[in-house]
Amino acid sequence: MTENHEHEPGRRTFRTGPAKILKWVAGILGGMLLFLFIASFFLDEPLRRITEKKLNSSLKDYTVRLPSVHLQLIGLSVTVKDATIIQKAHPEPAIAFLPVLSASVHWREILSGKLVAEIAFDQPRLNIDLPQLRTEAASKTPLGKRGWQQAIQAVYPLKINRIRVSDASITYIDQDPKRPLRLTHLNFQAGNIRNIHLPDKVYPSDFHLDTTIFGTGHGSIDGRANFLAEPYLGLKGNFKLEKIPVDYFKPILARSNIRIEGGALTCTGNAEYAPTITKAHIEALEIQGLKADYVHSAGTAAKEHQRAKTGKKAAKEVSNKPGMVLRIDRLRLSESTFGMVNEEAKVPYRLFLEEAEVRLNNLSNHFSEGPADAQLRGKFMGSGATHATAKFRPEKNGPDLDLYLKIDNTRLKSLNNLLRTYGNFDVSAGEFSLVTELHVKNNVVSGYIKPFFRDMKVYDRRQDKEKGAFRKMYEMLVGGVAKLLKNKPREEVATKAEIAGPLENPKTSSWQLVVELVKNAFFKAILPTFEREVSGAKSKGTKD
Repeated sequence: MTENHEHEPGRRTFRTGPAKILKWVAGILGGMLLFLFIASFFLDEPLRRITEKKLNSSLKDYTVRLPSVHLQLIGLSVTVKDATIIQKAHPEPAIAFLPVLSASVHWREILSGKLVAEIAFDQPRLNIDLPQLRTEAASKTPLGKRGWQQAIQAVYPLKINRIRVSDASITYIDQDPKRPLRLTHLNFQAGNIRNIHLPDKVYPSDFHLDTTIFGTGHGSIDGRANFLAEPYLGLKGNFKLEKIPVDYFKPILARSNIRIEGGALTCTGNAEYAPTITKAHIEALEIQGLKADYVHSAGTAAKEHQRAKTGKKAAKEVSNKPGMVLRIDRLRLSESTFGMVNEEAKVPYRLFLEEAEVRLNNLSNHFSEGPADAQLRGKFMGSGATHATAKFRPEKNGPDLDLYLKIDNTRLKSLNNLLRTYGNFDVSAGEFSLVTELHVKNNVVSGYIKPFFRDMKVYDRRQDKEKGAFRKMYEMLVGGVAKLLKNKPREEVATKAEIAGPLENPKTSSWQLVVELVKNAFFKAILPTFEREVSGAKSKGTKD
């Protein structure tokens, strides 16, 4: 007989099914999560004070303010809001404002057996002005010892393996607050910073950056990196710049006596920066519509001399330097104007080349890369058709170059301020042409410069009616000498100066040397011709 206790009075039976167990577990976990969520808020203020104190004890020359820090125990994340970073020497404006900084465990790498962090910055703003930049540059404390790494670990103790920056802006104010240099909508991301994957690769980490430049331009970099390289990180990538407005650099270039207007830059290339090599390879660079003047004045002479010395030293240091490769495949300047202004002269003058087209190929600091060649076309003083070609070889034993220059039919009246300064006269009509050939090798220069003056008219009663009697006599005398020098069939005044001998300063760079040779030849071979002939005519007149 089978016993059946199913309905036996006073006896209870407990059945524990899987659904009931899951409810218990869910209830316990939910309670724990609720507890952790509530506990997170009670920890926020103590955590904020501790973190801010650690940050400021780690950093040198800077102060950090943290209005809000939230620890989320669920997910082990930290969120910092409205943080500001201030330079102690120049507290206004704040160097950086961080609306939201989030740090958490990089859960994906847990599968790789690594406990690391990922960090994100949303809409950070960096603001730097010239005094702050100068203070930073003058600091004797190396960047690696400023405490920034310790500061980041004070916010989140795990080492960063992934970083993301979204919609950032960087503003630099030089001397003119109305013309800041600004990068906007900047996005940056980098992964595998701790070299968890591909550790045997030279550059195991990938990164990407893109940004809007000065409102209308755009720039991007894609590459790879080794953030753990010693003694500093290594980077290698391709870059692209499009439609960058050049005149935003006006305040910076003004400190080098360069005045600019307009201009748009486009550039593509690649670069590598690492402990063993520095490489910049520009595949193509184009600047269109630039107007630039180099301005010389009495007040800037000392600085110009110092810059020239610094430039010579820098050129010598990078020429054929192992581990440093600088190269431009193609450079083009189009629809541009370049000038030189002398404000120190007795009569200030400006020499310029209008509608300039410049092409430069294969420029490098290494002899093994071969020679560079350049072509230039334009209108000297707005009227003289100009054509120049040059070949530059890397400076193995000093400047090494060939230069050919031809200027045709420049209106002489456009040179009157120059003639008044160096020849003490002016003209009312005529044309100027020039042919020159220069060669520099082994610290020796050779060549010639041959100017032509055609149909020159020095004295004009209508133009010169306000001038004094002695001035009119002098200009009539110059005009008479010009007539005596004329080659009758061509109605030209012509002279030729041979150039030969050792360089006065063999340490001068090739580019500086070209400017000096042309300038000296122009002033020493052309204008003194008039002075000599006028002096001779005066002497002859006295004897007679």
